[in-house]
Amino acid sequence: MQFITSSISTMLVLLLLGMVVFFVLSANNLSTFVRENIGFTILVSDDMKEAEALKFQKELNACPFVKESQYISKEQALKEQTEAMGTDPAEFLGSNPFTASIEIKLNAAYAHPDSVDWIEKRILENKKVMEVNYPEDLLDDVNRNIRKISFFLLGLAALLTLISFALINNTIRLAIYSKRFLIHTMKLVGASWGFIRRPFLIRNFWIGLVAAVLADGVLLGMVYMLVKYEPELIDIITPQSLLWVMLSVLVFGITITLMCAYLSINKYLRMKASALYYI
Repeated sequence: MQFITSSISTMLVLLLLGMVVFFVLSANNLSTFVRENIGFTILVSDDMKEAEALKFQKELNACPFVKESQYISKEQALKEQTEAMGTDPAEFLGSNPFTASIEIKLNAAYAHPDSVDWIEKRILENKKVMEVNYPEDLLDDVNRNIRKISFFLLGLAALLTLISFALINNTIRLAIYSKRFLIHTMKLVGASWGFIRRPFLIRNFWIGLVAAVLADGVLLGMVYMLVKYEPELIDIITPQSLLWVMLSVLVFGITITLMCAYLSINKYLRMKASALYYI
């Protein structure tokens, strides 16, 4: 019975910790997703023929900062604007007012102000590039907010890790406290400290393992319901991040239970018989 209650108590703490790890990793995936969806528009001059523009697009695709690109011809731009506006600008202007462009999306690692300035200068080295447009204010806001959220989540993770350690340690200490006289009796009959520790460590290993597996199962169920409710979240809640969460919960569950058990047992192994009655 004590094994079950200890496992459930540890599982609840690991579930809380797993949720924090999940939110930290999901926030990182979300920041990557947002950064990689900030578009750059490269306006090319009319002197650049379509073949040249496509060649330039291919050169850009070979650059490490480009995630994906799309060439939009003058005709395609006119068609898209006509559909959006409901009228053809060329009819009253007498000509197509739009220029060909290349839309690019950056890899997340390059979506910050210093890299963007360098990328803009790199692109403008082509004399047939008229202008590079990108939402500078949005990019600054995204990076600033991501930094704030990251610091908050890391601080929360550190705090909850300490709280989790304290709660699991208290659960294990209470379980071993009830066996303090048994530990002392084994010392009196000549059992070595290693021999006394072994059954407690094995028991707490299984408590940590069972609690971690249960916590992982609950987390998977919660994620499944979340993705089923909002399928688009699959871009943020990736299998890799879920695997890291499950491994983190498993490693933390086993490590923390073994560590707490080891420290608690050593406390009673060092304690004199007279002190066992006053704790």
